[in-house]
Amino acid sequence: MTDTPRRPGSFPGSFPDKDTVLSFIRSSTTPVGKREIARAFKLSGSDDRERLKDLLKELEADGAVERGRNKRVAPPQALPEVAVLEVTGADADGEVSARPITWTGEGNPPRIFLMPERKGHPTLGAGDRVLAKLSRINDRLYEARTIRRLDGTVGRVLGVYYPAADGGRIVPTDKRNKTELLVLPANRNDAEPGELVLADLLPAARLGLPQARVAERLGHTAEPRAVSLIAVHTHGLPTDFPPAALREAAHAAVPSLTGRTDLRDLPLVTIDGADACDFDDAVWAEPDPDPANPGGWHLLVAIADVAYYVRPNSALDRAAYERGNSVYFPDRVVPMLPEALSNDLCSLRPGEDRACFAVHLWIDRHGVLQRHRFVRGLMRSAARLTYEQVQAARDGAPDEAAAPLLETVIAPLYGAYACLWEARQRRGTLELDLPERRVRLDERGRVAEIAARERFDSHRLIEEFMICANVAAADSLERASMPGLFRVHDQPSLDKQETLREFLTGIGYTLPRVPRLAPAHFTAILDRAAGTADSQLVSEVILRSQSQAEYSPENIGHFGLSLDRYAHFTSPIRRYADLIVHRALIRAHGLGPGGLDDAAMAGLTDIGEHISMTERRAATAERDAIDRFTAAFLADRVGALFTGRISGVTRFGLFIRLDENGADGLIPASTLPDDQYEHDERAHALVGQRTGRTYRLGAAVKVVLIEADPLTGSTLFALPRAEGDSVGDTDHPLQSGHSTHPPEGVRFPGRATRKQRKRGR
Repeated sequence: MTDTPRRPGSFPGSFPDKDTVLSFIRSSTTPVGKREIARAFKLSGSDDRERLKDLLKELEADGAVERGRNKRVAPPQALPEVAVLEVTGADADGEVSARPITWTGEGNPPRIFLMPERKGHPTLGAGDRVLAKLSRINDRLYEARTIRRLDGTVGRVLGVYYPAADGGRIVPTDKRNKTELLVLPANRNDAEPGELVLADLLPAARLGLPQARVAERLGHTAEPRAVSLIAVHTHGLPTDFPPAALREAAHAAVPSLTGRTDLRDLPLVTIDGADACDFDDAVWAEPDPDPANPGGWHLLVAIADVAYYVRPNSALDRAAYERGNSVYFPDRVVPMLPEALSNDLCSLRPGEDRACFAVHLWIDRHGVLQRHRFVRGLMRSAARLTYEQVQAARDGAPDEAAAPLLETVIAPLYGAYACLWEARQRRGTLELDLPERRVRLDERGRVAEIAARERFDSHRLIEEFMICANVAAADSLERASMPGLFRVHDQPSLDKQETLREFLTGIGYTLPRVPRLAPAHFTAILDRAAGTADSQLVSEVILRSQSQAEYSPENIGHFGLSLDRYAHFTSPIRRYADLIVHRALIRAHGLGPGGLDDAAMAGLTDIGEHISMTERRAATAERDAIDRFTAAFLADRVGALFTGRISGVTRFGLFIRLDENGADGLIPASTLPDDQYEHDERAHALVGQRTGRTYRLGAAVKVVLIEADPLTGSTLFALPRAEGDSVGDTDHPLQSGHSTHPPEGVRFPGRATRKQRKRGR
C-alpha cells in the first residue's frame, strides 16, 4: 500500500527528506516553486531556504525533476501550467482532446482533455488552437481549460437559421453547443428558414444572445445531403479541388507499355463491395510451379499506379496531401483525388488497360512469405466481382459472372488464402468481436435500415492478400535502406497495461506480467471469455487499452497484426501514405518516373504526423455522420423502450448501444437515480457515493428514448421510471461493460470492413 501525498499545510515543521519533497512535487497538479514547497513544509529562515535550494538542485541533477518557467519544478517531461494547445478532435465519448504545440520530450506527449467551453462560446474543433491552463491528473493525463482562442480560429459556427421577431436565430449543429445566436436582419444574407448556414460570430454585446452574421448558405436541412454536409463543414474537410489539380487530372492518360511489364493476359480480378465506385486493387493466384516450394503459392497483387499520375509537388499532389485520405459517408465520398482519377484512370475497370504497380508474392504451404518482386505494369481486369458473388460461388452457387472463373480464378485465390490464414493464426493477431453499424439509404436518401455489417471469407481473403503485399512493401524498403512511411502500432502503454491488468483481475481474468506483451496474451483472455456474460465487457476494455496506429518513418512494428514490419501499399487512391510508399519503392528499385523526392524524404516525420491527423479527422467526421443518420432513423420512436448495453462510461454520463440496431446514445449523469456519482476510470464505472450504486461498462440495460435530434446527432436515453434502477442482467443493477473505433490491426470477426475501407488494415 502506498501513502497518499499530503497537500500543502499538512506537513510537520521538520526539514523534509528528498523523497518527501519529490512526492509533494509529483502530487501537485501544476509546477511548483520554492515558495510553495517552503509553505507546505512550514520552512522558514535562511538556513532552511539554502537547504531547500540545494535539495532541489540534487533532484534536478538526478533527473527526478525538471526546472521550467520562473524556476518552478515538475516531474520530467511535465507540461507547463499554461500552454498553447492544438485540438486533435473528440473521442467516441465526446471528450475533446488536444496536444501541446511544442513538445520536446521523448515519445508522444501526455493526453490532454479540454473542459467544455463556457456558455456562449462555440465548441472547439480539430485544428483549433487555444491558450489553456493545465492541471496534471497523472504523468500521462492532463485536464485543460481554455483561456482564449488563437490564430483567428474563433468566430465561425455551423447551424440552422430560423426566423424570429427580432430578426432570426441560428441553432448550432454541434450537440455540445446549446447557445443560440441572434441574427439581425442586416446580417441575414438572405438565409431562408431551415437553411444550413456558416455564420461568423460578432463582437459580444453586454446583454442578450451573442450575435452572428450569415457568411455562407449551404442548403436546406430537409435535403438528404444535409447530414453528411454538416459533418464535412464541422470537421473542415476540403471538398473543392483547385482548378490546376482538376486540369492535371483531366489531361492524364493511360501510359504505353514502354518500360512496363505486360500483365494483361493474367486473369486479375477486383473484389469489392457492391456499392464501390473505384476499384484500386486486383488479385490473382496460382500454385507455385517451383518444385522447391511444394504446396506453396504464387500471388499477384496489382494496385492502381497513382504515382504515375500524381507527381511530387504537382497541384494534384498538394491537394492529395491536404486531404490526406478519402472520407466515406453513407451517401457520398469526399475523395482524396479528383473523380477523373479515382473513378476512372486509377479504377481497375474490367476489360480496360490500366497502369498498375504490382507485387509478385511467393508463399510456402504455411503462408510464410518467401520472396517478392515489385513491377510497374499494364493490366486488364478480367472481372469486377463483389464479396457476395465470390462467397456464393465458393459456397456452390455461382452466378453468370462468377461461374466461368470458379475453377481457374476463385478456387486458387481461396487456396492461397487458406495458407495465409494459417500463418495469421500461428503468429497470433489480436481478434476482437465487436459490432459495427451499416447505414443503408433508400433511393430518396433516407435511412432505410441500420444493421450490422456482414463479413464473409471473401472479405478475409482480400484482407490477407493486402496484408501480405503491405508486409512485402515494408520489407523491401528496409532491405533497400530507403526511407518511407511505416504503419506502426505500439503495444499498450505500461499505464494502460496496469490499469487493464487490475480491472481484469477484479473480474477473474489474468493478464500476465511479461517483459513484452503479445497479441496472443489478449486473445487467450478473449477466448476464455467467449460465450460468457463477460464477453462484451472484456472485448471493450481490451480495445480501450490499445494504442492508436500511426504513420511514421521509424519502424516499431505492428502490434495488433503481430508483424515486425508493415507499410500501407494497397490503396493509394484513398490514402496519401500509400502514395508515399509507392514513390519510395519506385525510387528504391529504379522503376521510372514519380519516385520519392529529396524534400519528401527529409520531411517524412511531418508528413506522417499530418496524415495521421487527417485519418483521425476522417474517422470522427464519419462517426458524426453515422450518429446523425441514426438519430434521423430513431426520431419517430421517442418514448419507445429498448434493450442495450453500456458501451461507454464518462464523467458526464453513460453511453448506451442498442441491441436492435447498434445505435449509440447518452444517459446524462444528471438523470441517474439520486446520488453523487464519481467516475472510476480504472473500473470503467460510475459509482454512487451514497448508495454504492454502480453503472459499469458492458452491463445490459433497458432504456427509454427521450430525444433523437438529426440536426446535432444527439440521441438521449433515460432509465425507465417504472423499473427504477433495477435493470441489468446481473445480481446488482448494471454491475457487469462504448466502443471506440478499433485501433489499426485489430480484426473484427463476423463483420465487414468498415466504411467501405475494405482491406489492408
